[in-house]
Amino acid sequence: MTPFVTIVAVAVLAVISLAVVLALRLEHPWLQPWAVLRAVVQLGILSVILGGVISSRWLVAAFLAVMVIAATWVVYRRLKVDARFLLPIAGTVIAASAVPLVVVFATGAVDFSPRYLLALGGIVIGNTMTVCTLMGRSLGGLYLSQRDEMEAWLSIGATPRRSALRAVRSAASTALIPSTDQTRTTGIVTLPGAFVGAVFAGASPIQAAQFQIVVLAAILAAGALTAASFTGVFGAPEVLPLDERPLGGRRAPSVSRAPR
Repeated sequence: MTPFVTIVAVAVLAVISLAVVLALRLEHPWLQPWAVLRAVVQLGILSVILGGVISSRWLVAAFLAVMVIAATWVVYRRLKVDARFLLPIAGTVIAASAVPLVVVFATGAVDFSPRYLLALGGIVIGNTMTVCTLMGRSLGGLYLSQRDEMEAWLSIGATPRRSALRAVRSAASTALIPSTDQTRTTGIVTLPGAFVGAVFAGASPIQAAQFQIVVLAAILAAGALTAASFTGVFGAPEVLPLDERPLGGRRAPSVSRAPR
C-alpha cells in the first residue's frame, strides 16, 4: 500500500460520508470529513514522534498525560458543561483509566513495557472519553424528560441524588452499550484492532487473542468505573432543566432549582 493509494482511498471515503450526511441534512455535515483530516494529521505526527517516545516510560507517561488532557477537553466541549467541571472530568478519566491499567500490569497479564503501556493506555483512555460523552449526553436529555418525576421525588423530601437515580442508571446503561456489545460480538461480528494488529505484527493467533481479551476486559472495567465516577459528579443536579440546556447548568436562565 503506497501513500498515494492511501490518500485516494481515504479521500473517496470522506467524500462518501460528506455526501450522505448532506443528503440526510444532518447537523454539522462537515464534522465527518474534518474528523478524517484531523486523524490523518494527528496519526502522521504520531508516527513521526513515536520512534523516540516508545523507548522511554517517562516519555510514554507524558504522552498519556497529553491524551488525558485531550480526552478531558473533548468531553468538556461535547457536553458544554461549566468550566468548574473540567477537573472532575479529568479526575474521572484518570481514575477510570488508571485502575484497569494497574491491574493488567500488576498481575503480569501484559509486560510492563513502554510499548504496551502506550498501546493499552491509549485504548482505555479513548474508551473512557467515549463513555463520559455518551453518558453526559444521555443524562442531559433524561433530566429534561424525567423532570416531573424528579420534582415529585423532591417534593416528598428526597435528595437530588435520589430523585435522579432512575435517569442516572438509564444513562449509565446506555453509555456502556457500545463497549459491552463490542466484547460480546468479538470474533463473531468484529475483528478488534488489537487482535488484528498483533497478528500482522507476527504474534500467534493465541497470543493475539490473549492480548485482545485483556484489552476488552480493561475497557469494560474502565467503562464501569467511568459511569460510577460520572454519577458522583453529575448524579445530584443542582437545577432541573425546563428546556434544552447543557449538562451541569452552564447557563442559569430557564431552570428550576432543585431544593436541598
